[in-house]
Amino acid sequence: MAAADDQVRVSSVMHVRCPDRLPEEVFRQVLEQCAELSPSVQALPPSAALVELKGALRYYGADARRLGEVLRVRTLSRLGVDVRVGIGPTVTVAATASAQVDAPGGVLAVERDEVLDWLGPLPVEALHGIGPKQAAALREYGVHCVGLLATIPPVTVQRLLGGKAGRLAVDRARGIDPRPVAPRSLPVSTSVRHTFVQHTLDGAAVRGALLELVVRLGLQLRDHGQVARGLTLALRFAGGTAWEKTRRLPEASAHEDDLRTMAYRLIDAAGLQRGRLTGLVLKGEDLVDADQVAEQISLDQAREDRLVTEAVSDRIRGKFGPGAIGPAATFRCAS
Repeated sequence: MAAADDQVRVSSVMHVRCPDRLPEEVFRQVLEQCAELSPSVQALPPSAALVELKGALRYYGADARRLGEVLRVRTLSRLGVDVRVGIGPTVTVAATASAQVDAPGGVLAVERDEVLDWLGPLPVEALHGIGPKQAAALREYGVHCVGLLATIPPVTVQRLLGGKAGRLAVDRARGIDPRPVAPRSLPVSTSVRHTFVQHTLDGAAVRGALLELVVRLGLQLRDHGQVARGLTLALRFAGGTAWEKTRRLPEASAHEDDLRTMAYRLIDAAGLQRGRLTGLVLKGEDLVDADQVAEQISLDQAREDRLVTEAVSDRIRGKFGPGAIGPAATFRCAS
């Protein structure tokens, strides 16, 4: 019984921070490395993850710090990615610890009986979950470090930060955070892209390229039996600047009709005027299997006709190749 209690009391939550702007595919590979240590991995896009190590500690017979070092060696040697790993008894302590590791990487483990002494001297803004505005409000009233925040009655902090936020801030400053690691993989996505041979300002050329991407994305989704719940449009400009926006689809879909409508809304939201575009990326987000989504029967005959045309076009492309029907022809036939 005592041995079981010791297992429960050890620091077993690992928070992994990857470098900023890590490509999504590489981030997925980092998550796979985490999953080799423990099946309980919670993705925190775009570049962090939580790992519950309790089972791994028993399985490997190693302490948490050692497992953190193993993960770092694997990501560095296999992927060329150095990570910052924080380990603690709660999500807050682990995430706060990983932020204290200097770049490019390292491991910092805080044991349960060390939490209050370790958190105490840290500035309030270093406590995970405390934002800049909350830190400024606390500092205005002389609360500069986590240890002082932990000694203040919750009702006082609630008056400064608000009810729930104040209560959570005091609890976490005291090392209290009951949140479990909730296993969650990175939502599946797929993307298509178009690169302009020359920098373009032409609205018609841009819309034509976007329409081509819509057709390619829709075909790719339907070929894999998937539907997208969201759509992301990324614009690349001359000079290296970029613009990106994501919106949820009203209903999960792989139909070009729905994807085109949302894609046009996204590019309208960009407010293009004199920007010289070098490329477009259209990404289907949060993909799920098509058979998991109920499709409503439309009372719009024009839409039903377009869906029939889409199915016929898919069969033609499947037989003669993806270039057998151009995007413009697809929508012209359906209209």
